[in-house]
Amino acid sequence: MPSRTPLSLLVVDDEQRALEALRRTLEDHFTVFTAASAEAGLSLMESEHIQIVLSDQRMPGTSGVEFLRHVRDRWPDTMRLILSGHTEAEDIIAGINQAGIWQYLLKPWHPDQLLLTLQNAAELWRLQQENQRLTLELRASPETLALRVSKLRQKAKSQAGFDRLTRATDSPLNAICALAEKIAGHDLSVLLTGESGTGKELLARAIHYASARAEQAFVVENCGAVPDNLLESELFGHKRGAFTGATESRTGLFQQADGGTLFLDEIGETSPAFQVKLLRALQEGEVRPVGSPRPVAVNVRIIAATNRNLEADVASGRFREDLFYRVAGITLNLPALRERPQDIAPIVAQMLKQSDLAGRQMSHEAMNCLVQHAWPGNVRELHNEIRRALALGDGPLLGADLLSARVRQPASAGGPTQMRADAESGQLRHQLERLEAQLIQDAMLRHKGNKTHVADELGLTRVGLRMKLMRLGLEKDRSPF
Repeated sequence: MPSRTPLSLLVVDDEQRALEALRRTLEDHFTVFTAASAEAGLSLMESEHIQIVLSDQRMPGTSGVEFLRHVRDRWPDTMRLILSGHTEAEDIIAGINQAGIWQYLLKPWHPDQLLLTLQNAAELWRLQQENQRLTLELRASPETLALRVSKLRQKAKSQAGFDRLTRATDSPLNAICALAEKIAGHDLSVLLTGESGTGKELLARAIHYASARAEQAFVVENCGAVPDNLLESELFGHKRGAFTGATESRTGLFQQADGGTLFLDEIGETSPAFQVKLLRALQEGEVRPVGSPRPVAVNVRIIAATNRNLEADVASGRFREDLFYRVAGITLNLPALRERPQDIAPIVAQMLKQSDLAGRQMSHEAMNCLVQHAWPGNVRELHNEIRRALALGDGPLLGADLLSARVRQPASAGGPTQMRADAESGQLRHQLERLEAQLIQDAMLRHKGNKTHVADELGLTRVGLRMKLMRLGLEKDRSPF
């Protein structure tokens, strides 16, 4: 298959150092243009064919939202994103309603995560162009288009099946995937539990595409990343003028997922007040958009996920018992990567096979380090580590020196055999918690207490890091950071 021409990306930021850092990170994957102001950005838009725009929010003169609103009016097909160090709900709402932004990203940014988001934006832009082309084709040849759509659906199913959770023949995941596949065809709610980075969203997609709802939408919402007032608008929708900044009506994710599946990630991070509204929507099978006098009927299957112990939260009153039983029709727990070390080799082999540098292999020493590491960030952390090795390595053999210092340190003096023996004697969890605490404390020292940087290094979300700090007794305050 011939390689695709890189899309053009415009980055707008009034800080020159930020522009240079973003250019260095992205120029291998996009044709990057930069502008130090909204005015300069509009001038570039006039002269260049730009497909994606990434703009800072707080800039002298014209703000990012105002700039992207102009872009939306004149170049509506452009993918629009904001990268900001500010998280005020008003900015986010204005960005969504006025500028039609696709993503609101936060500083400091992580190179891998930013690149992945922009690559997804590029793919979505290409799909939108293909959709427009196919819509024109439909007028002339509906039979041809129907066949093509059917093939695309089959391709989507094949790329989101249970085999996407790469695992060994003796993996603990095998029994979980078998049970998930068995219940996929039954229209009951599913609760996925497990640490951050264990593959809960992959399993949710597999369940959706193995169900009778596979022809309809699979919609995702991270409940822990959005404040309550915005989450209600995101899920239920709102009418124009319902609140400050609501300049147009918006269809909520429940309606977008009608007939399909709605995946509510980090559901344990929702507030008790919002849980009441969510419970009513699930019980009644209808949602009421903010500012609307009438409810809207929806037919949605719910798959929820959390890295919290929801049963303990129910006992403490933090999570509603009736909502718990509504979303936990069946509960599937995904084990942490340290609990299934036999899966590390297949995951690494799959990543190396799919990389642009086919034929590369990890050395025996490097694989030993990977197998013995505790992986507090689970599969997500392992993926980042392999990407690092691929980026830094030159030859066909990737050595242990390409791995992070924390991965090169053995997780246990006795290695995997001793770790299994400890598990049989009931001591493994205590040892792993001590190791997790040490890793987190070391990272906190390196980053001078900056929890965002610590979470990025360990492959965790900020919420996931906060929960580990509290579970390990490293932080008593439950307030978000």
